[in-house]
Amino acid sequence: MTKRNTKPLADFLPYQLSITANAVSNLIAREYESRFGLKIFEWRIMAVLGDVGQATQSALVDFTLMDKVAVNRACKVLADRQLIERRPHGSDRRSHQLQLTSAGNELHDEIMPLAVEIEKRLLGEVTAEELEMLTTTLLRLRDASKELIDAN
Repeated sequence: MTKRNTKPLADFLPYQLSITANAVSNLIAREYESRFGLKIFEWRIMAVLGDVGQATQSALVDFTLMDKVAVNRACKVLADRQLIERRPHGSDRRSHQLQLTSAGNELHDEIMPLAVEIEKRLLGEVTAEELEMLTTTLLRLRDASKELIDAN
């Protein structure tokens, strides 16, 4: 048997990024689902709308890099729970502006301190310099990924 000219999966950066993101998402999802009945995709939509105020589903796909179907499902659940509302988009009748309802804003404001606390616990052993370097590196990797996608 010949040895393939590849590196072990554990040393493959995309794999490490993926499993790390999944581990962090699972930690957060467990808290949000048990306390608030929200799945992680639903919370991501709420978090973005909490930041930007209102957005179309298409914009939410761009902001979150989630699949269109996942965004659509999460928005439907949130609308059914009356945590977001849909309003017709002025110039595009096929599109809607989405925003948090007052109940959505209240839930968002309740969850944010928990999100900050989870982040604080997660980063407990990470120095400020390491966090700055990690953040800068992740942004550079995301930008490089976008450039490679756009080039194809």
